[in-house]
Amino acid sequence: MSHSNVIGENGIPSHREKGEQTLSKPRSHFWALLLFSVGVFMAALDNGIISSALTTINRHFDVSDNWGAWGVTIYTLGLAISLPIAGKLSDRYGRKRLFIVEIALFGIGSLCVALSPSFELYLASRFIQALGGGGIFIIGNSHILSTVEPDKQAKYLGMLGGMNGIAAILGPNIGSFLLDWTGNWHILFLINVPIAIALVILGLLRLPESSDPSTGRLDLTGTVILSLAILSLMYGLTNIDVDFWASFKEWDVSGFIGAGIVLFIVLLAYESVLERRKNGDPILPMTLIRQPRYLMVLLIGMLSGGMLVGMIFIPGFTENVLGIEAEKSGYWMTPLALASGVGAGMGGMLVSKRGPIFTVILSGIVTAVGFALFPLWTTLKWQFIISSMVAGVGIGIILGAPLNILATEGLRANKGTALASLSLVRQIGMTIMPTIYAGFIARGFNNMGELFRTDFQAILSENVEKANLSQAALDELAAIGRQMASGGGNSANAGEIVGQIQDPALREVVERSVSEITRMAAENGYGGLYWSAAVLGVLVIAAAFILAPMRRKLAAPAAEG
Repeated sequence: MSHSNVIGENGIPSHREKGEQTLSKPRSHFWALLLFSVGVFMAALDNGIISSALTTINRHFDVSDNWGAWGVTIYTLGLAISLPIAGKLSDRYGRKRLFIVEIALFGIGSLCVALSPSFELYLASRFIQALGGGGIFIIGNSHILSTVEPDKQAKYLGMLGGMNGIAAILGPNIGSFLLDWTGNWHILFLINVPIAIALVILGLLRLPESSDPSTGRLDLTGTVILSLAILSLMYGLTNIDVDFWASFKEWDVSGFIGAGIVLFIVLLAYESVLERRKNGDPILPMTLIRQPRYLMVLLIGMLSGGMLVGMIFIPGFTENVLGIEAEKSGYWMTPLALASGVGAGMGGMLVSKRGPIFTVILSGIVTAVGFALFPLWTTLKWQFIISSMVAGVGIGIILGAPLNILATEGLRANKGTALASLSLVRQIGMTIMPTIYAGFIARGFNNMGELFRTDFQAILSENVEKANLSQAALDELAAIGRQMASGGGNSANAGEIVGQIQDPALREVVERSVSEITRMAAENGYGGLYWSAAVLGVLVIAAAFILAPMRRKLAAPAAEG
């Protein structure tokens, strides 16, 4: 039979072509899963863990908040560049070899970050970290798809996806804990060094090698063009302001995004020519990019990135809507993180039993319901726990197995490259959507003045009825009510007025009323955010239904063969 990886009933490849990577023994599966899981968790954790220490790091290097944000931006840029390159190199030269190189780079970068004597070297070290961390998840997934028995692939991919999602969500919490415990931001990076050393040693001793057959010379020209295209595009995306559409009038947004698109067009033309050469080995999977089926998988991947990044606003929701103290708001991510881990495991089992399309559709439904519960229902802490866990399960389901199976089914080679392209578009979704989400929050708070004009008097009256105020306080209240209703218009003005109140009981009543207006503004802003995240879930469902007949066309020739 000429076709490799024939798609079975459940959507997982049912056999392999001769000459493809030999399946590993169960003991090597254990070591591979253990090493990749720890590596994935460490790399994913680092992108979130730094957020808890940004202020401390900025003070240490004496830089502004805008400059300090580059500690996150440069890591994002490095991840985006490293993804497709690491995927291709791991396919070509071996995943064990590239895993060890990536881990070593990440460990060296972490050590250099902790020891950086200047802000410039700190940024360069963060970039080295990203080059090492970006490929670990891709290498792990492609290794599993090439060495693990088909009936176990989904389960293992789900485990890796769960580690990736849990680490990304828990990163800020773990960072805050370590920072509070040690009082030293350097520990956030030094802790990676012994873990990286252990992973390198165990990888050399225990990890089996796997690679895909490849001929021809490495596409260095394509690699350079691709790197520049991704760098330009991602830099432009990270510069998008809260005023989304107005941002495109700025050169550092539209100029760089436009340059990135032009470079991608040049790259596609070059790769198409290279593919037709006898020894051509393009950096991009051109045969896949021409397939509508694969492009639809990439679209779902980008939407899933947008859904995933909605989770980073959970602490703000708990603080502004539920009234939880800022220093404790991050801990309320824990139910969500645990639920996403459970969802990732469920996703692997569902792919094995019902196939990847069913699993993606279920993920979209559960995620959309979970996000919709925030504006529709969530006003109390126990309701928040339920809503966040529902959304977490939905996100977890799609993180690991289903999209990875869909991206690589039918492939004998270039599995790492296919997965890298999927991760890249997911990263693009994770870069675009925070700005859109933040825009909803900003608009909610910008409308606070209107809420003061329309609702403050009624809220204040209701709170006054519940309080036992003196006549002097009531007289003072009459003047304050008129002042805030006519000229308040914003929370800063309201704060000034509250500060002028003489009667303590009256001050408490007015402060409570102002807090209710602030909460209403937050509810409006976060409501728009989570409704838009729910819409992404609906779009995932629609895209999966469109993808289903495309997959059947792919499976039909293989079945006939």
